Amino acid sequence: MSELINRFAPDFSLPSVNGGRVSLSDFRGSFVVLTFWSAECPWSRRADVLLVYRALSWGPRGVQIVGIASNVTETENEIAHEMERRGVRYPVLLDLDQSAANAYRAQTTPHFFVLDKRGIIRYTGALDDATFKQPRPKVLYLDRAVTALLENRTPDPQVTLPYGCAIVRQAPSEADTSQSPVPTNPTKP
Repeated sequence: MSELINRFAPDFSLPSVNGGRVSLSDFRGSFVVLTFWSAECPWSRRADVLLVYRALSWGPRGVQIVGIASNVTETENEIAHEMERRGVRYPVLLDLDQSAANAYRAQTTPHFFVLDKRGIIRYTGALDDATFKQPRPKVLYLDRAVTALLENRTPDPQVTLPYGCAIVRQAPSEADTSQSPVPTNPTKP
């Protein structure tokens, strides 16, 4: 079980791809779906197919979707272009120093966190149970988690293993040896 479950989500204030800054606390009073997002990862692209449509039905019910782009290899222009191409209308934030990815212990794109209206993490993990070996999902974990919260229930399961591409982080400097290495070989469909 994740040590972040049933705890207040770490707050952040990050620049948005479309300008301005966005803080997690801006969404207090709404359900929030955080997704660690990538312009290059096919698993993130696949998740956006679902998220773009879910935003239409979830938005009126008080669910906000927020993307966080943490890959050091992706430029703001590349992210903006890919957002347009995918039809993404939710904010995507730039986590240039990976502070949000580190605070959430996010390792892959996508990696989802579902927060209740008070900002407590109630689900973390994968979009669904699809993998390279099983490309067609049988269980939509994210849908189940959001539906449970909308119905005032605890998501079941609360934690699943995220599946996608590794977040590409900055190499630790010689002066900072506190960061542990993160795998950089993406898992692609």
